[in-house]
Amino acid sequence: MKRIGVFTSGGDSPGMNAAIRAVVRTATYHGIEVYGIMRGYSGMIKGEFVRLDSASVSNTVQKGGTILKSARSQKFMTKEGRQQAFDQLVNNGIEGLVAIGGNGTFTGAMIFEEEFGIPTVGAPGTIDNDLYGTDYTIGYDTAVNTALDCIDKIRDTADSHDRCFFVEVMGRDSGYIAIPCAIGGGAEIVMIPETQMSVDVVIDTLQSGWQRSKTSFIVIVAEGDEEGNATSVASRVKEAIPQLDTRVTVIGHIQRGGSPTAADRLLGSQIGIAAVEGLMNGMRNVMAGIVDKKLVYTPFTDTINKKKLINQSFMRMVEILSV
Repeated sequence: MKRIGVFTSGGDSPGMNAAIRAVVRTATYHGIEVYGIMRGYSGMIKGEFVRLDSASVSNTVQKGGTILKSARSQKFMTKEGRQQAFDQLVNNGIEGLVAIGGNGTFTGAMIFEEEFGIPTVGAPGTIDNDLYGTDYTIGYDTAVNTALDCIDKIRDTADSHDRCFFVEVMGRDSGYIAIPCAIGGGAEIVMIPETQMSVDVVIDTLQSGWQRSKTSFIVIVAEGDEEGNATSVASRVKEAIPQLDTRVTVIGHIQRGGSPTAADRLLGSQIGIAAVEGLMNGMRNVMAGIVDKKLVYTPFTDTINKKKLINQSFMRMVEILSV
């Protein structure tokens, strides 16, 4: 393999640039040319390719976001769009791809390989940490620490004014961000998509705390919880406990930005190297990940279709520590 392409797709996450840097420098180390594909599959279709060398990725490991930009492409979901992307790769002599992203990115890569034979190795870039086949995803550690910093500040004002704050964190399908935020932020309650916690249980828990003369509370709500978002939950709680002074804070996209932590820089670098060397060893339709501190390659079919389960002991920790 003489020339490869690297791109980021879907939501950005801190540490993507560390992975891009590792891909470029690993390929250079092995004598392989690298082209950055701007704006994911959209840029692939349009032929937005940029030759990258070691100097191109200098001073990027500490930067948040992605230097290759990211975009969603409806056109790539069509056979015609994928044909155009394939033609662009062939015209530029690109023989393999490193895809940095999540489930949607890997689904597109798998279909693309099945139709046109372009091998792809994936790098798990998402703050949600919901991909099967790796203990941690690139950007997760930074997102949790960003959210925790916000929660610590909210705790100060909650305590000062005897308020109950409902704090919404990201996690459309997963509570992986919410759980460590609840434990590390000293929250009384956490609501995540993986568990069935009704608003009635939240009300009972808050009333019990109020009766024990507890005057400030933090409730962490993952954005994908089945009971609704933080605003909806707070409204229903306020109806049941009118004496409770409630506020809602949605941390939102701030969790995606910022300089990556040391853990995310290291993870992005490890997986970037593994992705290139996986391509060199003939791998295709797999995601590079770290499980039990060991490098593994997981087929896209498993990464996409298998559910990464929440450790239920963490939920028990929240219950015990909130007493």
